[in-house]
Amino acid sequence: MSKALDSELNQITESFLQMISLVRQEVELATAGLLEQDPAKAKEAIRLDQEVDDLDLKIENEALAAIARYQPVASDLRFLATILKALTDLERAGDYAAHVAEDAIALAAEPPLKKYVVLAEMSSRLLSMLDYLAKAIAERNLEAAKKTLALDDDVDDYYEQVVRELLTYMIEDPRTISKSLTLMRVARSYERLGDHLENIAERIFFWLTGKLDAALKGTHAKYDG
Repeated sequence: MSKALDSELNQITESFLQMISLVRQEVELATAGLLEQDPAKAKEAIRLDQEVDDLDLKIENEALAAIARYQPVASDLRFLATILKALTDLERAGDYAAHVAEDAIALAAEPPLKKYVVLAEMSSRLLSMLDYLAKAIAERNLEAAKKTLALDDDVDDYYEQVVRELLTYMIEDPRTISKSLTLMRVARSYERLGDHLENIAERIFFWLTGKLDAALKGTHAKYDG
């Protein structure tokens, strides 16, 4: 039974890594749609979100079936519990990428308010977070999970910077209010996406250490990577 369980756990791991990859593609395409004013790329990001949703249901069914069939214990059970909880966060991360894509389509209809440098940095950090999450899952790598947490602090800082800049635009020129509010919504979507990735990293801590508190202590130092 151990070999059969190991085989199913490997399959679930591969599917979850595929889901991370799809969300990463969503973020890349949504951001490209925003920065390049390219509605086609943004629409492709929205299409990919349906694939993310479908894979979410598939993995959930496989994880529940593995629990029912093998009644795993210890780290195997923690892994399956981690996946089941992380699925919700990863699916929501994909939703927020789709929200960015939707706003990118709307923004593409008019000249850009400014060069979206900080939003591009937010996206870059999110892509790195997804890469580190994949590494943490695939290699059982605790350091990669820590780097994910640290990068989320960068995303939060960038979000506050974007809000301050856009508020200044709106105060100085009321004609920018509508576009500024849309861009503020984009920044918020990025920030919330990062929060969901942070949640997954914390769940990985529990899987690898068996301690819930470990994820919350001393892991949010700035990471320059």
